[in-house]
Amino acid sequence: MGIDNTSPYKQGDLNLDVLLIGNGGREHAIAWKLKQSPNVKNLFIAPGNAGTSQISQNVTIDSTDLHNLIKFCGDTDIDLTVVGPEEPLSIGIVDKFTDKKLMIAGPTKSAAQLESSKAFAKEFMKRHQIPCAESMTFDNYLEASNFLDHVQLPIVIKADGLAAGKGVVVANSKTDASKALDTFMNQRTLGNAGQTIVIEEFLDGKEVSVFSFVDGEYHSPLVSACDYKRAYDGNVGPNTGGMGCYSPAEFWSEQVDEQIENEIFAPTVKGMAKENNPYKGVLYGGLMMTKQGPKVLEFNARLGDPETQVILPRLKSDLAEIMVGIAEGRLNKTRIQWSDQHCVGVVLTSNGYPESYETGFRIGGLKEAGQTALIFHAGTSLDNDSIVTSGGRVLTVVGQGKSISRAREIAYEAINHIRFAGAFYRKDIASFDNVSN
Repeated sequence: MGIDNTSPYKQGDLNLDVLLIGNGGREHAIAWKLKQSPNVKNLFIAPGNAGTSQISQNVTIDSTDLHNLIKFCGDTDIDLTVVGPEEPLSIGIVDKFTDKKLMIAGPTKSAAQLESSKAFAKEFMKRHQIPCAESMTFDNYLEASNFLDHVQLPIVIKADGLAAGKGVVVANSKTDASKALDTFMNQRTLGNAGQTIVIEEFLDGKEVSVFSFVDGEYHSPLVSACDYKRAYDGNVGPNTGGMGCYSPAEFWSEQVDEQIENEIFAPTVKGMAKENNPYKGVLYGGLMMTKQGPKVLEFNARLGDPETQVILPRLKSDLAEIMVGIAEGRLNKTRIQWSDQHCVGVVLTSNGYPESYETGFRIGGLKEAGQTALIFHAGTSLDNDSIVTSGGRVLTVVGQGKSISRAREIAYEAINHIRFAGAFYRKDIASFDNVSN
């Protein structure tokens, strides 16, 4: 289906009161973009952070408190709800809002299984010949353990359910693999998320995150980003939620775009619709660019963090209009364009993250840093008139430029202004000495 470049709305026609759900750097970036829309009258964020409080109204409701979120929408006459994190989607927020005839942009609980169940995603990709790692799924520990005698190392062990980034182990030895199985399936360190596991082949190559807006049938042009998961320079140390990111990927081209579109995104959207499980929302493919071509590592059912912080500044279109198009199933009537500019985001964390860390430290220099870069808050809160740290990932500082090197310079120059006790960040984001994840 081709895109109709004529918007169905005149500027400001929608006049929306919007509720955004979440409290991280991703949500601050979404809020920042929504506030640019002439279609947004009032913006509320539940629960939000110190950064979002400066551009909208925070609401003290947890992102998984569906009862009170629905009540708030009814009491406040919210016109549109936008969902940031994965957990509300996995427990059916879209289904419950839709039952109450509340407009919401996101996938149903069933469609969100592309992220919330690794086993579901794998079986779906096999049915529709979508390239991905070879894998086997197990819900029995002994069978999974016996299977390890027949695999080629390294191997990847994945918990089936949502595990806040802690459900994937790359095992270089059978000992490591056995330990992962025991931890997930016997010790149940991830609760029910590890009751079923997926054992898959290790894929080698360059990793890339690819995003598209989807309304059940139509999906928008793709946009790419590359993020850094390891805690320390040189891609060593424990995995994190993300230490930095840049967009677009340095190897992105029309040929790469077309291949990923034809082999992965188009068959995924068509396949979900064909199975009477249409996908609406943001489709996020975590892909590995192997020698055999792009393969899916995982699907996510929402925007990424910190990828959102570097892709939304490149969005030339009206995000509110896009979200309405998703919810109403007419995204093909909305112009969706991405700029050619480059963005580099560097995450500032609390000392000790992703392990134990202290919070409550006053953050200085934000005004100075914000003169040249975008500052998106994640783990921040207000203490009287001061902004203080309240989480592991504290801020994402984003530089924008005509080249990735210039965007990188701007980000790191801005970081020099920011001060808080124990502030830590990687020095090699988008350095291209080591750009892999």
